[in-house]
Amino acid sequence: MDGAENKIIHFQKCNGGIIVLNNKPEATSEDRTFFGQPRGLSTLFFTEMWERFSYYGMRAILIYYMYYSVTKGGLGFDQGTAASVMSIYGSMVYLSSVLGGYLSDRVWGSRRTVFIGGVLIMFGHIALSVPAGKMALFVSILLIVLGTGLLKPNVSEMVGGLYNEGDTRRDSGFTIFVFGINVGSLVAPYLVGWLGLSYNFHLGFSLAAIGMFLGLVQYWIGGKKYLSKDSLYPTDPLEPGDMKKLVVRSTIGLVAFVLVLLLMALLGSLNLTNFVLLLTIIALATPVIYFTIFLTSKKVTATERKHVWAYLGLFIAAMIFWAIEEQGSSVLALFAANQTNNVVLGFHIPPAWYQSLNPLFILIYTPFFAMMWNRWGKKQPSSPAKFATGMLFAGASYLIMVIPVALFGSSAKVSPLWLVGSWAVIEIAELLISPIGLSVTTKLAPKAFQSQMMSMWFLADSAGQAVNAQIVKLYTPGNEANYFLGVAIVAIVAGIIMVALVKPIKNLMAGIK
Repeated sequence: MDGAENKIIHFQKCNGGIIVLNNKPEATSEDRTFFGQPRGLSTLFFTEMWERFSYYGMRAILIYYMYYSVTKGGLGFDQGTAASVMSIYGSMVYLSSVLGGYLSDRVWGSRRTVFIGGVLIMFGHIALSVPAGKMALFVSILLIVLGTGLLKPNVSEMVGGLYNEGDTRRDSGFTIFVFGINVGSLVAPYLVGWLGLSYNFHLGFSLAAIGMFLGLVQYWIGGKKYLSKDSLYPTDPLEPGDMKKLVVRSTIGLVAFVLVLLLMALLGSLNLTNFVLLLTIIALATPVIYFTIFLTSKKVTATERKHVWAYLGLFIAAMIFWAIEEQGSSVLALFAANQTNNVVLGFHIPPAWYQSLNPLFILIYTPFFAMMWNRWGKKQPSSPAKFATGMLFAGASYLIMVIPVALFGSSAKVSPLWLVGSWAVIEIAELLISPIGLSVTTKLAPKAFQSQMMSMWFLADSAGQAVNAQIVKLYTPGNEANYFLGVAIVAIVAGIIMVALVKPIKNLMAGIK
């Protein structure tokens, strides 16, 4: 249609009771200008692609930057601490999505929230590009944690908003969206990893900053053309009395956090390890609090409450899955550097390049999954069934890693094909869980908590990585086989339990497909 859009004229209530005229792109069966999907999907596709380029480029070299010696350009952390910090960093990135969902729903609207988040992410990568040691690392962590929390849940929520209820393209659209995520994730470790490990870590981080800048430019231009003006306004705007409550609650929370830190300091226990433990507790407590709010809120109808109960089962399964999948940047990154023969036919493989295996297999598998879901249509397996199958594949991916350690011992350097095989299997699990989880979250979200419910999907990742921050310390020389086997057993048992819960969860979904 040459970029033309179907529009529907309607009114929207804004802050202060002002009524404004709004033009909203209508997601209809005729809106098929981007691979058969709404044109706005392209803007969100490329925004997330560049954001993931910046994030996964940084992530591909960050653990090496932390534990390499100062003489090699690193910070000199021990490997266990580096892996733990890496995990809690990832956890906080997704935990902050709670803040992003709230600010979108109550203050800025999703489109503005995404842009502000992108700006913070860009400055976070700029901070890492400056050779200022540990201080720059912690400043960068703060900026990227806040920025990603603002950006990620709201981009995904806007994808869901492109489709009408009952539109069978939704799962396919989210699969295409995840494809975009993985385009950026695929390229980044090669470019940022090569530049960071071969020349200078800070040059690598600079390239990540440039990627986020390109994403912001694309989003600003495309958003004006193809995204609904509804996304400029909060769905549940703060009233004057609400703002006072927000300030009071935020102040109480901040003061409580500072008091806990002071108490730890007085007891002589304020160190990096215990600070990570404190963040772990917060990350695990947050989803419990939010589920309690959703289930007890008067804004949630009886049917929506059933949906939230259904989502709880999916959330727990997702948390376990993400705990395994996200160890690619910590446990498997260490395995790639220390226990893998990285010289193949005379060519040296930089350890950071293995981080591209995740998006590579996603890109290979995605067209087949998208076609499969479209071909099956309404006959495709339910979301709970897809989750259960994904859990079994996740467990199998770590069973693969048991084999080389059991056969050759922990001191041997083994073929890269073991890592390739493990990633090949777990990415099947990701395509059964990640895009489906994004889609079902938008379907099951109570109207009053749409963006905040989207945040819950990312809280599953946050909780999984918070657990990782503690258990990755068990990944030590000589214990690798036991570690991989233990994690695999947990995933497989959870998958079997999920199989038994498919029917009860479908009943709670009350007709949501």
